[in-house]
Amino acid sequence: MFGFNALELARIQFGFTISFHIIFPAITIGLASYLTVLEGCWLKTNREVYRDLYHFWSKIFAVNFGMGVVSGLVMAYQFGTNWSFFSQFAGSVTGPLLTYEVLTAFFLEAGFLGVMLFGWNKVGPTLHFVSTAMVALGTLISATWITASNSWMQTPQGYEIVDGRVIPTDWLQVIFNPSFPYRLAHMSVAAFLATALLVCGSAAWHLLRGNDNPAIRKMMAMGLWMILLVAPIQASIGDFHGLNTLKHQPAKIAAIEGHWENRGDDGTPLILFGWPDMRREETRFKIEIPRLGGLILTHSWEGKIPGLKEFSPQDRPNSTIVFWSFRIMVGLGMLMIWLGLWGAWLRWRGKLWQSKLFLRFALLMAPSGLIAMLAGWYTTEIGRQPWIIYGLLRTADAVSPHGAAELGTTLIMFVLVYFLVFGTGIGYLFRLIRGGPLTHEGQHPETGGPGQERQPMRPMSAASESVPADTAVAEIRN
Repeated sequence: MFGFNALELARIQFGFTISFHIIFPAITIGLASYLTVLEGCWLKTNREVYRDLYHFWSKIFAVNFGMGVVSGLVMAYQFGTNWSFFSQFAGSVTGPLLTYEVLTAFFLEAGFLGVMLFGWNKVGPTLHFVSTAMVALGTLISATWITASNSWMQTPQGYEIVDGRVIPTDWLQVIFNPSFPYRLAHMSVAAFLATALLVCGSAAWHLLRGNDNPAIRKMMAMGLWMILLVAPIQASIGDFHGLNTLKHQPAKIAAIEGHWENRGDDGTPLILFGWPDMRREETRFKIEIPRLGGLILTHSWEGKIPGLKEFSPQDRPNSTIVFWSFRIMVGLGMLMIWLGLWGAWLRWRGKLWQSKLFLRFALLMAPSGLIAMLAGWYTTEIGRQPWIIYGLLRTADAVSPHGAAELGTTLIMFVLVYFLVFGTGIGYLFRLIRGGPLTHEGQHPETGGPGQERQPMRPMSAASESVPADTAVAEIRN
């Protein structure tokens, strides 16, 4: 169907569903930590701007959290429906890891989420802050277990194969496999960076439309400081991750670099742009810098990496895809660093809020963190092919015995339902962002904050003090 066989359709279907799913947990991780910082700053300084931003972003967090849960359930079912042989072969490892995620992270989040979202005027300030911090901790624990499972599939260890099935022999080795620390750091920082870009872009949208107030400026300032700090750190983590991948998955690195063979004694060049041709076994139209690829990947001027021709054709990842997905990720990362530096320079010059060009650039960069994350995910997952568990189980041997017509039909259904359901949810998120933060939200005029609640003695006393008197009179007359 569509010119694809059953295996290709199963991969496309899983790639489609996980592309939707990965966006929501990433924003959840970043926003949960951001909300913890906002509430902590409000409790320490008692500045209303932090409280207003907390309530604004907590609404967005709630909607995003719900969509993340729904999309995750669908993806989990696919392990049984489309990848049953994978579950049979490796379920004794991946199953417990996902169970630990539910028992620790999801239960922790669910236990405190209600207090965080609905307990602002019903519990004390300390308890409410602890609830927000516990939800943030739960998102990070969830990322830890999920990353451990995926990392084991990339660099498996701590197992033995008995009767055609993987049996764990050392859970510490399973969890803390060779690529786990780099993947966890890279993914977590990516979530923080993507959230900071989203916050920055939201503030830029309001500033460009003349909605200039302390809350919007604080959003922009906090987002830019985070980008300035985190974007270079992410680039450094990526470098360490690349060294680890070269050691354990050299074919993936060769595909990413579009490098087919070593010639002479010179170090490996860096191919900036080109078109890797899998059939002709060469990278066409390439623009390269001599020796730079080996220098980056081995930290040696004479460094070389294996070429794709050193691996059997059936063991080569698709270089055409990962070559460009990696460059999209790196290119956007460089723009993020530039955004942080430009913002810091404008702030030092006192022109941050007046630069329309910068604000438009910040708005355009708002989705770049999520795009870069997806590009990086495609790079690491497609670069692992043709293995679903590297060196142990081929993807072709893991797929369920479905026909192409069945998978094509369900793929169409997934596309239609996802765009309808999640398109509506994303549209609602944009609507919330366009509304902007409200002043004095979450605090009645006669209360001091969380832990204090009153019953208004007359209907109009429930109105916020921020409502102008002439507006209130007009509403009464109408």
